[in-house]
Amino acid sequence: MAFLPVNRQDMLDRGWDEVDFVYVIGDAYVDHHSFGPAIISRVLEQHGYRIGIIAQPDWHDDQAFTVYGRPRLGFLVSSGNIDPMVNHYTVAKKRRTTDAYSPGGQMGLRPDRATTVYTNCIRRVYKDVPVIAGGIEASLRRLAHYDYWDDRIRASLLSDSGADMLIYGMGERSIVEVADALQAGIPVSQITYINGTVYRTKSLEDVYDYLLIDSFEKVREDKQAYARAFLVQYRNQDPVTGKRIVQQHGDGYIVCNMPQMPLSQEELDAVYGLPYMRTYHPMYEAQGGIPAIQEVKFSLVSNRGCFGGCSFCALTFHQGRRVTCRSHESLIEEAKLLIQDKDFKGYIHDVGGPTANFRATACKKQEKDGVCPGRQCLFPKPCPNMEADHSDYIELLRKLRSLPGVKKVFIRSGLRFDYILADKTHGDQFMHELCQHHISGQLKVAPEHISENVLRLMGKPENSVFEKFVSKYKAENKRLGKPQYLVPYLISSHPGSTLKDAIALAEYIKRGGHKMDQVQDFYPTPGTLSTCMYYTGLDPRNMKPIHVTTDPHEKAMQRALMQFENPRNYQLVKEALLKEKRIDLIGYGPGCLIAPQERDYQLRKLLEEHKKSQKPNTTDKSRGRNKGGKGQPGKNVPFNYGTKAMAERAQQKNKKKKR
Repeated sequence: MAFLPVNRQDMLDRGWDEVDFVYVIGDAYVDHHSFGPAIISRVLEQHGYRIGIIAQPDWHDDQAFTVYGRPRLGFLVSSGNIDPMVNHYTVAKKRRTTDAYSPGGQMGLRPDRATTVYTNCIRRVYKDVPVIAGGIEASLRRLAHYDYWDDRIRASLLSDSGADMLIYGMGERSIVEVADALQAGIPVSQITYINGTVYRTKSLEDVYDYLLIDSFEKVREDKQAYARAFLVQYRNQDPVTGKRIVQQHGDGYIVCNMPQMPLSQEELDAVYGLPYMRTYHPMYEAQGGIPAIQEVKFSLVSNRGCFGGCSFCALTFHQGRRVTCRSHESLIEEAKLLIQDKDFKGYIHDVGGPTANFRATACKKQEKDGVCPGRQCLFPKPCPNMEADHSDYIELLRKLRSLPGVKKVFIRSGLRFDYILADKTHGDQFMHELCQHHISGQLKVAPEHISENVLRLMGKPENSVFEKFVSKYKAENKRLGKPQYLVPYLISSHPGSTLKDAIALAEYIKRGGHKMDQVQDFYPTPGTLSTCMYYTGLDPRNMKPIHVTTDPHEKAMQRALMQFENPRNYQLVKEALLKEKRIDLIGYGPGCLIAPQERDYQLRKLLEEHKKSQKPNTTDKSRGRNKGGKGQPGKNVPFNYGTKAMAERAQQKNKKKKR
């Protein structure tokens, strides 16, 4: 095994005088199957094609793209594993300081909108060489889309970049079909028939069986038109039920062919069994290596696709809703390779994928008829046809943890807790084995929110489902005698979330005793239902208006409420509570979010006035106390106000109990 060529000398050392494809990528070169370019290049190599890698070229110098000379068949361009704009900017649009996919975590080694920039560089040097764009950036921008960073609708990446063709989704099958067509001498302009590809055309004369959505110019000016166009795309992502989609751009058209069929289990096994070096190229060693490899080096990818259907997730657009899985044999063989690695300490860090506990399609119907375009498998309730079954996953995990040299097998990928509850046969068994063997101290789960309206827009189950899971999780850990905790993953400022919803979420965090070290503002990225809601203020499924938080200050308040204990958030939390007239949450009582700071005289005065304005409770003479009962608030008494002295006495009492 060896790395693919990264420069001309590598090519010559292999005895080649040219390469078939030059692959330009925005990441450093990591030959591991968790990195898309590694898979595509190894798949092409397996089919007999010669690939030369240009990783993170200097886009200020067009000659950086001429390392191998003119490729025989064409250029492949990908910005890397993560969208470059997400990689470069926080949700507040502030520049990040590190890039995990670059040597030593160095920032600035790739441009913004890398696929477009690289393609423009290639075009200036090689006018007529075929250029095929792919990867996550291209995949999610295949038609007109909302761009959060410019705050406007941008055209298809094909129009901006000048590439000849775009491959979207998981591209193993599509790239081989394109390569074979070029090898056969078919001009790239005539390769219009491959599923999972997008191309430009001046005429629709030879295009058939398509859905025509509103033009780029129309959706750019009309938010309702954009919402309608997005919904058509959203409902045509399945290779069985999906239709070809056409969108006019100026005097031409962008044609998006039907999605490519997902790989079978045998094909998936073959892809993950290719001769990867399983690490970064040694040329980066002196710079500290590539940080991103650490998370995946000792992890196993067991599945692809996700039928969870979360509105804020781009998986529907990229990997699709049909789940395909690797075989036990394939995963065990890879685990044995991990065990042989000199750095392996006995811990497999993850066995999962987009959703770890999905090991099959949601139902048998999907395999024949595709996914239901207008229905979700788990939302709002689990579909009666869904076959929730953890037995295969349980068996796989048992096999892996029994391998000689393996001390522990962790699950770090997301778990759908509603899917666990839906499994009436093996759900409890999976919960037991999860708590017993596959977590270490805490389990991260993603209820995302607690407001029913927000959860509905997110495509997540109602909060009572999560609470049921929490109860079962706690009961199982108590039975096992393990002090293991839940860490909820929550999103602030998602479309539909008001300041009132954010306060309710903060109260939930307080009641649960959770410490939110990390929180996530909603990040509008191309290709998600939630991003369409964010831009249009409409739910495209019913065209009803929804509240959207776009004001940076309100977003800051919603985020601060999730970390109300952080002293730096005091002013924002106070402002939010006063704005919503929730002064009852300011004070020293057990349910208060913040207490007035020593020098906040204005707030202290306001609290005193609020306390005086409360009507006294009538006394329940039969019980000799307020009607609220012992330890309960009366009807008109603010439950959380309390006094500082009361709080101090409670703290002292708790200390004595602990002693």
